[in-house]
Amino acid sequence: MKQIDVKELVSAMDELEKERGIKKEYLIESLETALVTAYKKNFDSVDNVKVNINGETGEVHVYSVMEVVEKVEDPLLEISLEKAKKINPKVKIGETVDIEIIPKDFGRIAAQTAKQVVVQKIREVERELIYNEYSDKKGEIVSGIVQKADTGTLVIDLGKLEGVMPLKEQIPTEHYKVNDKIKGYVLSVEKGNKGNPQVIISRSHPNFVKRLFELEIPEIYEGLIEIKSVSREAGYRSKVAVYSKNENIDPVGSCVGQKGVRIQNIINELNGEKIDVIEWSEDPSIYIAASLLPAQVMAVDVKEDEKFAQVIVPDDQLSLAIGKSGQNARLAARLTNWKIDIKSESQIRDIVAGIVEKEKAEEDSTAEESSKEEVVEEKTEEQEEKPKKTRKTKSKKSTDEVEE
Repeated sequence: MKQIDVKELVSAMDELEKERGIKKEYLIESLETALVTAYKKNFDSVDNVKVNINGETGEVHVYSVMEVVEKVEDPLLEISLEKAKKINPKVKIGETVDIEIIPKDFGRIAAQTAKQVVVQKIREVERELIYNEYSDKKGEIVSGIVQKADTGTLVIDLGKLEGVMPLKEQIPTEHYKVNDKIKGYVLSVEKGNKGNPQVIISRSHPNFVKRLFELEIPEIYEGLIEIKSVSREAGYRSKVAVYSKNENIDPVGSCVGQKGVRIQNIINELNGEKIDVIEWSEDPSIYIAASLLPAQVMAVDVKEDEKFAQVIVPDDQLSLAIGKSGQNARLAARLTNWKIDIKSESQIRDIVAGIVEKEKAEEDSTAEESSKEEVVEEKTEEQEEKPKKTRKTKSKKSTDEVEE
């Protein structure tokens, strides 16, 4: 057993436990399993072999597990009660006893096999520890150095393992180079091929902005200010709704900071992405009006059941409220989770004027129809009266004729 040098291996396991947190008991168990495998492979042994390692001294003992029987039929698996009692006086039939084996030339091959399995187990434990560590970091921000940037997907060195940032999770306005130090949001942690943990990182996710606010603004981290909602078009503009129960705290002012210092640090991290910080309100009309900043809003008409809002803005604010390619309106709708229809003051006047004209036209049409109906009724009455007179005349004529 000297070739295996288990004492040295046990010493190495002590260091692994201190440095990497891998439990020594688990490694010893893995080593015992490896030695059993090596013994069976090299000595064509049956399945009743077990190995015990003393974790303190490193002593290795190989045992053959024998069943106690009255009459021995298979000497490789069974032992008589008489012989068993010499090993353990209290043993009974049907129980087992361990008989130590001293293998000859357990050899270099067995040692190498054992070490390979142990190394594999150590790697598995390390992978599991790293996976658990980064699973706890899901939803957090991590920093790393770009290792590969020549393909669509970025590979980032996070220290203990590599992170991956797919193209869709990158900010479209950014360009990355090897050795760039960047921050990212841990989107998910998965077990890839061969059990290796894989961290998916994002810089385009709305929660990346949320976490940056928490890091940069103490009041948010301490819970004095709450981020209610975030909507974002990565690289271009974000909207963040904030709220504070404390009336003495200005949530928007606290986030922006004196002369915009606090918000500027976040903007710098996002390479110039514009950020609108608005105050959240329970009143949907106030909240929706604020969400359309920097545009000024004249009025908001809300339909609670449909979660639909009709917004009226001054003529010169319409393009600002809608934004380039509808960006501002889209972000406001995502932020508030309401459907928003924006109209200018003149458009509303035209709509109202059109409605008034339509109603007037309908009234005129109704009046005309009524007039026609009255004329028809009058003619009908005249026609009904005329035949009556004729009938009376004929009746009179016939009477005269009778009299003659």
